[in-house]
Amino acid sequence: MKLSAREIARLIDISAVQAAHGEAEIREMVLAARTHHFIAVHVLPCWVPFLRDSLAGSPDIMVGAPVGFPGGGHRTEIKLAEARMLVQDGVQEMDMMLNVGKLRSGEVAYCREEIRAVVDAVKPVPVKVIIEVHYLDPVQMRDACEACIAGGASFVKTATGWAPSGATLDVVRSITSIVGGRIKVKAAGGIRSLDTLVAMHRLGVARFGINLTTAVEIVRSVSAMPGGCVEI
Repeated sequence: MKLSAREIARLIDISAVQAAHGEAEIREMVLAARTHHFIAVHVLPCWVPFLRDSLAGSPDIMVGAPVGFPGGGHRTEIKLAEARMLVQDGVQEMDMMLNVGKLRSGEVAYCREEIRAVVDAVKPVPVKVIIEVHYLDPVQMRDACEACIAGGASFVKTATGWAPSGATLDVVRSITSIVGGRIKVKAAGGIRSLDTLVAMHRLGVARFGINLTTAVEIVRSVSAMPGGCVEI
């Protein structure tokens, strides 16, 4: 199967979610999303109304934002309040941070029920759950994926991009093996090339979180290929 540059872009989220990101960075993201047709732009919660207004007239680009970001240790009630407010402000999908500390402490049921609470509160808005794989051993990774599935999340996402490591081929291979198609997978954190994207897509990844510079380079590299397509 071959995918065009635009089809590749429709697999990619771009984001401005670092502490220093503000209006200038969000405007840059919006321009890039409109130019290259990325599927979504994610910003920190306080910037959602600005992003929503900036994307007016581009219904093919979704407004996104994180919940409980980046640590995940917020009380469930706070995550619920934040998620509901994001929907009110116009978010069309959200990336919820797993409570990694609770998971690592063996409180898998806590994590599962927290995911379910947020998912139920914002339906039908899709919820992607970030499990921050850098801090998980294989058993914990399985527990995290199962909590996402049982909690009704739309995606399990590898990482925030803030931890020392994130999406690697080994990690993606493990996650896709665990979930077996029961939930979609979003790879994020350290994806730096078209080759990596293609390899992960072949393993079953449905969405990618990639920094703006790399995302644009990937799409442009596909456009420059013979026929403007890449073999997937």
